Amino acid sequence: MNHPLLHNIIEEKRPEIEAWFVQKRAEVPLPIYGSVDIRDADWKVAVVDANHFPAGFNNVNEDEKDDLARLLSEHIRRQNPDCQWVHLYPESHSRNQAYVENVKAIQEIVISAGYKCTVGSPELADFDDLHGLSGPLVLNKTESIDDVLLVDGKQPDMILLNNDLSGGILPGISEMNVTPNPSMGWHLRRKSEHFEALEYYTNQMASLLDIDPWHLMADWFVSEDKCLDEDSCRIRLASEIDAFIGKIQSKYEALGINRKPVVFLKNDRGTYGLGILVLSEGKELLSLSNRKMKKLMYSKSGSKVENFLIQEGVPTAMRFNGHTVEPVVYLVDGQAASWFYRMNKKKSDQDNLNSPSSVFANRTDVDEILTARARNWHELVAELSMLAMGRELQLRSQNPLDGSELS
Repeated sequence: MNHPLLHNIIEEKRPEIEAWFVQKRAEVPLPIYGSVDIRDADWKVAVVDANHFPAGFNNVNEDEKDDLARLLSEHIRRQNPDCQWVHLYPESHSRNQAYVENVKAIQEIVISAGYKCTVGSPELADFDDLHGLSGPLVLNKTESIDDVLLVDGKQPDMILLNNDLSGGILPGISEMNVTPNPSMGWHLRRKSEHFEALEYYTNQMASLLDIDPWHLMADWFVSEDKCLDEDSCRIRLASEIDAFIGKIQSKYEALGINRKPVVFLKNDRGTYGLGILVLSEGKELLSLSNRKMKKLMYSKSGSKVENFLIQEGVPTAMRFNGHTVEPVVYLVDGQAASWFYRMNKKKSDQDNLNSPSSVFANRTDVDEILTARARNWHELVAELSMLAMGRELQLRSQNPLDGSELS
């Protein structure tokens, strides 16, 4: 199945797709925002990573910010109709100028949506401002008193988190007026939870479109309770990886796809800075250096045992000016509103493109062949991912975790 055929299917079914999304969005708490990384192999279009606290808003195109602001306003009015003041709670990356630009862009979008927007956190209390690439970001005095967040001595109407909570719940954060919900932070969340929820919706959408759901999602599994500094654990994991690669190879052969599959090995705790391995066979894991092995481990954990997400490596068919390319989609209130492209001249079509050698380009900077895919299949799988985030939160509220296993 190639991309033109997929395109025809989605256009023929667009009214049914739109009606389906209206129904499903009414059933779950939609995330205020999120971003996804997508791989498009022509014969498969899949979300390979989903961020509930997205950075990178500085990469969105200026002409897309109005849509982002409109969707943000609709979400806030629906969830918090009396809100007039949004306080943005960022990460503590005080020296990361690109991240500062991201915070400035979010603040601009919130203000454009019609709200007062302040920025700060107790962790940044020693700074009056942060230096971005385009100038300073002014911080407001932010403190936590009796677990209530005060900004310039007053309590904001809503706190917008742009902090993934990988270190745990932050001071002054309560669930009453905080979005995204703090229980979706990486102190509790697992990547596999997202893909399990995504599978639920992908199967329904594939049935509606009368296609194999394999074309809309990367295969995956979780290898539990593995300790990579023990040979016995590595051997068992390598065997599981070989069996999984064999399954993908069989699917390739059945569909006439002439290439050797790879898998991405990730820690199931999707925290900032953890490594990703690209493997073509299990034995590569057995010769893994200690340095690479430690990058896969969750450094803040007291436990040596980890769960690992093994994900089908979907190759990208997208190239531009000698770069290997993958789309990044930014969404607000469950709807795709901005697209840009991660490009990497030093990486192959099966590699992880998110490396220091990557650059970003927005839709106006790339070939129309790439952007033509944005409003159909890329939009579809991205918006399925936002439904999955809502389902994650819904299921967590029914079966709350205390996070004690992370201590």
